[in-house]
Amino acid sequence: MALLLNLACFSVRSPQQTFLFPKKNPAGSRRRGSIKPAVLPGENGSRRKEDRGNNRLFAVADGIGASTEEVYKVEVPEEGSEERKEVDYNWKEEWYPLYLTNQIPDDAPLALTVFDHQLVIHKDGEGTVHCHEDRCPHRLAKLSEGQIIDGRLECLYHGWQFQGDGSCVRIPQLPEGAKIPQSACLKKYEIEESQGVIWVWMSVDTSPDKSKIPFFKNFDRPGFRDTSTIHELPYDHSILLENLMDPAHVPISHDRTDFFAKREDAQALIMNVLEKTNRGFAGEWGKVKDSSSSSSSMNYLKFEAPCTLQNNREIVDKNGETQYFSALFLCRPAGQGKSMIIVRFGSTMKSPLVVQAFPRWYVHQNACKVFEQDMGFLSSQNEVLMREKLPTKDLYLNLKSSDTWVAEYRKWMDKVGHGMPYHFGHSTISMPSISPVNEQAPAGLIASLSASMPTKGGFLTDHTPNPANRYFRHVVHCKECSRSLKDFKKWKKVLLVLSVASFAAAILAVTKQWKVMALVGAAVLFAGSYACSSVASLITTNFIRIHRRL
Repeated sequence: MALLLNLACFSVRSPQQTFLFPKKNPAGSRRRGSIKPAVLPGENGSRRKEDRGNNRLFAVADGIGASTEEVYKVEVPEEGSEERKEVDYNWKEEWYPLYLTNQIPDDAPLALTVFDHQLVIHKDGEGTVHCHEDRCPHRLAKLSEGQIIDGRLECLYHGWQFQGDGSCVRIPQLPEGAKIPQSACLKKYEIEESQGVIWVWMSVDTSPDKSKIPFFKNFDRPGFRDTSTIHELPYDHSILLENLMDPAHVPISHDRTDFFAKREDAQALIMNVLEKTNRGFAGEWGKVKDSSSSSSSMNYLKFEAPCTLQNNREIVDKNGETQYFSALFLCRPAGQGKSMIIVRFGSTMKSPLVVQAFPRWYVHQNACKVFEQDMGFLSSQNEVLMREKLPTKDLYLNLKSSDTWVAEYRKWMDKVGHGMPYHFGHSTISMPSISPVNEQAPAGLIASLSASMPTKGGFLTDHTPNPANRYFRHVVHCKECSRSLKDFKKWKKVLLVLSVASFAAAILAVTKQWKVMALVGAAVLFAGSYACSSVASLITTNFIRIHRRL
């Protein structure tokens, strides 16, 4: 992931490139919600305003990244001004990214959350995905702890079974011939599949607005290929989005994670806001040192409500053809201090053979490492915001040359925060009204043993729930990594048994030649078993930052 984020700094802008909120999608595409056309910066870097009915849009492109002032003193609009005015917003009347379609379990329910709302998704007997409140109407047991029986979702507390429409079809405790109560049904949430992602409409009182489902043009281009992963993270989704809007941290935080992230490349950036609407903002960014070149390297960033961020770029290859690249981040709020992200990196350019040779589990673990490198200070940032209870203008020291997107995002929060369960805006704040729930808290002897060995689990456990552990943050959500982990564990045992057998054969061998061959074979087999063990440990490891000493 660090590689693609850093490569964004070297993209070549195509003269025909536009990256704004489009008025309409291509023919045959899913149409998004109505968005106002772009507002472009005025001549000579001046601020240009355009009044569109009740919505006044501002394009702030004047001097960003070029000022001699280091501190980004974000101006707070006056009370009652158009830019300061709150807009109608209901967080439930939005689509949230739940899961990658190809990662949904075929034979088990899956627990997911949106803010503090607990959901369960599952497939019926025909493979259709359904979403309900994760609560049995009988005694409130979590249905995600249940199982799928003949395509029906069964609660493991008393065996009540539910169909995809939420109706209860079996209660074992009812007398023969008795009718199932009509109230024994589940609250159903509407979901839609779009471009490989399952989206949920969180309102049960209003009909779903399908025009609000985000559509990503690059993912529909011919020849576009992507690598997608899912990760759970122990901090708020707003902090996650803020981190992803911050290209300046990549050279420092992810130094030498790959060949492209290097701390000596840290520098001032150009960040120009090209459009702002009530549903987000879009703009361009690039390196100051590249801005004077004839083919300036610029990237196009777009945030769209409620939790979608994309970073696109175009490169004209040696054949004169335009190649498209996208880094797409779908950041679902999973509760206080929790978030889940679907990461999708892709392009129309064919990857080099050396890149294609990397196994998929290795690529995924490198993505895990990138998130782990940010995890410590982002979690602590979450704690400070919750403790200080102040808007970000009183806590952040933003720079013009690196923090433009962060400031724009927090100012967008000022507009819509009143319609969210809680928010931390630039000049406004509302704290959560309910206490966070500590789920899956272990207890007793097994818990203490598990806590002492968090990577591989304790007594009678494979792994202990731990937000620092790759197994729980990624592997449980990835069929490929789960399958690879099982294979490496199996081969570890097989090779170890063969190594012991080969060593025994060396002891029993009569001739010196056979003894040597058996011992060499035992050593090779043991090395293979150790390699499999090391890979399994890598996939399930806890992260510990090792600082590079200069």
